[in-house]
Amino acid sequence: MQSCVTGRALCVALLVASSCTTPDRNFATEPEVSIDIPEISKRGYLNALVDNNSVSYFIYRGEPLGYEYELLKRLCQRLRVELKITIISGLEDAINRLNRGEGDIIAFPLTVTTERREWMSFTDTHFTSTQVLVQKKPAGWESNPGLLEDSLLRDPADLIGKVVYVKAQSSFAERLRNLSAEIGGEIIVKEDSSGGETESLIRQVLTGQIKYTVADQPFGMVNATYYPDLDVKTVLSLPQQIAWATRLNAPAVRDSINIWLADIKRAGEFRQIYAKYFNNLKSTRVRMQSDYNSFSGSELSRFDDVMKEAAASISWDWRLIASVTYQESGFDPRVESWAGAMGLMQLMPATVAQFKVVNVMDPRQNIQAGVSVLKHLDDVWARTVSDPQERIKFVLASYNVGLTHVTDARNLARKYGKDPVKWDDNVAFYLILKSDPKYYRDPLSVAGYCRCEGPVNYVKEVLSRFEEYKIHYR
Repeated sequence: MQSCVTGRALCVALLVASSCTTPDRNFATEPEVSIDIPEISKRGYLNALVDNNSVSYFIYRGEPLGYEYELLKRLCQRLRVELKITIISGLEDAINRLNRGEGDIIAFPLTVTTERREWMSFTDTHFTSTQVLVQKKPAGWESNPGLLEDSLLRDPADLIGKVVYVKAQSSFAERLRNLSAEIGGEIIVKEDSSGGETESLIRQVLTGQIKYTVADQPFGMVNATYYPDLDVKTVLSLPQQIAWATRLNAPAVRDSINIWLADIKRAGEFRQIYAKYFNNLKSTRVRMQSDYNSFSGSELSRFDDVMKEAAASISWDWRLIASVTYQESGFDPRVESWAGAMGLMQLMPATVAQFKVVNVMDPRQNIQAGVSVLKHLDDVWARTVSDPQERIKFVLASYNVGLTHVTDARNLARKYGKDPVKWDDNVAFYLILKSDPKYYRDPLSVAGYCRCEGPVNYVKEVLSRFEEYKIHYR
């Protein structure tokens, strides 16, 4: 424990709560690795630590969405790396993972504080926000506006002696302690577990388990739109800076983010993303109320049971089948491509005939036939590719572009000294080269020309989405 002679801001605030010491820090407060832009570029991905809530990152009707997620995708496009998401609940865990190299950026809506600058480096401000009190409206408020205002707490001084629950290690706890000093009386601050979530506390206010919690104003507005019985109009702070954070010893990561952030703000792109999640509250309410939102619902699509049943026949994770299905059709069972591919798994007429599909637009028949094609391809590649994880990539590429093109690429890989049973940087490398006359005119290229960046990207996208589905669905 540290004495308050250290002069830390939190210690000053804690004096109000009759404590002269700061709590032990059960996380790595200094960087334990040296990973900056060169190392991130070399390995090919950015590992982002993302908060577990209904705004930052979620799956809606099969598609990854979220304020943080959309910004991170655009950042990674600028950096020319892939995005890897790690869901974190609790700032303490996030700082720990950041400083131990298990993440490169904390992509939370973090309030910038002096104390936090000791442990991490903040990016430029995304936006400013006030902190607001979250409380429940009284029964019958819709028909009695007077009752509404009479029963709600509007003066922060009225919080003296009240119990307010907040997320542990949050800026909300610090603000409430400072507010206690300002109003001349103690607000009883109860900090939730380090893994607790603000939205969990908001729901407890709604159900009456607790009376008050605190949220950042944009986040509170989103939840009040979803839960009309909540009130978030009582402001508890001046506007505060909201930003992301990086390791103290990764200045190139921070500087790259700041340059990119300034660019998308100038172009108006940032404003559009912000408005999508924080201003367009009607659309937000529709998303949050959907059964197919990973935060509020338990289903990925209305075809989950069919995909689970079909996945068993190939011994694949059903969420991988779901990712293929979404890639093919966006879960639209009526879609038909310009080439004549039909339904959820985009079956070609020859496939429909081969597998005797009676009604190609019937979801069950379509998915079962599509998985039968995947199983056939898996059986073919099992003869030469023994590693199951590698074989999945060969199967996915073959499903997209055809078995012969992938076989050509494997033969070219063998000819030019690459590994014919490895996908990344080996067979995939020569599949892309099949648009070059030197390679598509090679006698080994039976299928000839192919603009094959598409199938290579198809494999990446399906597997990336599969990893995201695994985060949210069992």
